[in-house]
Amino acid sequence: STIRFASNDTTIPEPPLPPPLPEISDVQVLGEPTLESIGLGGWGPVGLIQKSLDFLHITCDLPWWGSIVVGTIVVRMLMFPLVIIAQRNAAKMHNILPGLQVLQLKMSEARERGDKLDAARNAQEMMLFMREKGINPLKNMLVPFAQAPLFISFFLGLRGMANHPVESMKEGGLYWFMDLTVPDQFYLLPIITSATLAVTIEMGTDSARLNSANLGLMKYFLRAMPFIIFPFTIGFPSGILVYWASSNFISLIQVSLLRIPVIREFFKIEKLIIHDKTKLPIKDKGFVKSVSDSWTNMKITRELEERQRIDEINFMKAGRGAVKKTFKFDPTQKGSSDRITTLQAKKR
Repeated sequence: STIRFASNDTTIPEPPLPPPLPEISDVQVLGEPTLESIGLGGWGPVGLIQKSLDFLHITCDLPWWGSIVVGTIVVRMLMFPLVIIAQRNAAKMHNILPGLQVLQLKMSEARERGDKLDAARNAQEMMLFMREKGINPLKNMLVPFAQAPLFISFFLGLRGMANHPVESMKEGGLYWFMDLTVPDQFYLLPIITSATLAVTIEMGTDSARLNSANLGLMKYFLRAMPFIIFPFTIGFPSGILVYWASSNFISLIQVSLLRIPVIREFFKIEKLIIHDKTKLPIKDKGFVKSVSDSWTNMKITRELEERQRIDEINFMKAGRGAVKKTFKFDPTQKGSSDRITTLQAKKR
């Protein structure tokens, strides 16, 4: 028998080419792809945060959790001078609180009775009073204003790295949160984040103390904040919560250190005067009473604004509309003078 072949061509085909290797520029020292090669990085605020964390991870050979913690420490240290400025201003404002509240009370009373001139006069007097004492309420907002864009940049940067994801972050955690790209399945990081935030708020934020009498309703909102954010933090990637918890711990350390008299004296922060709350012009009304008074003041302000709007409309109508007739006979018309004389004679 004979064997038949499908073809007389006995040429052996060439072996297939191997897949292309990544370019050298797409691979870093540790063999990890660069952020740019996976669509991250950039020169915006978020991209710079990602590059900084990647630099700490690659160049300093830190695990990802260590890079996040070190990056947080560096940023908070750069913001420390603003914390000192805010603390100095808050201490001065606290110490002159009785005089400040007297002016605030006068201004509030003037607004409630609709006396804008007196309210403006009291506001000007309060500004001069604060300028004389060397305080500025805006200085208390330096830390929040500076920290807000940084927090947002860290949040968006770490979320982008977790969602993409950066593969090495899946093993860049610690203990129970080894994978930084997924939420903490044991909920410990959300609990730690909320707890440290609550303790920091109770001890005093970076720019004010919670027991200050001039915070008003704000202190109740601050106390509720840890409970408000907790349900949201449950779904955040662990990398974000590592940053947030680290930032809270740093705030807690700063607040604790700045309560020590020697350190306060070194940074020229005034010693806080303990005011008798019963003798302050503005009493602590409690949460329910404060909300009720705020709602009442809002209604009064709205009514005054509505009244002013109606007065302006009536004034415009009176100025642009026809002249309102306030006499029986038009003295400009012919024969009206005779009728007026006859009418006057009848009255006599």
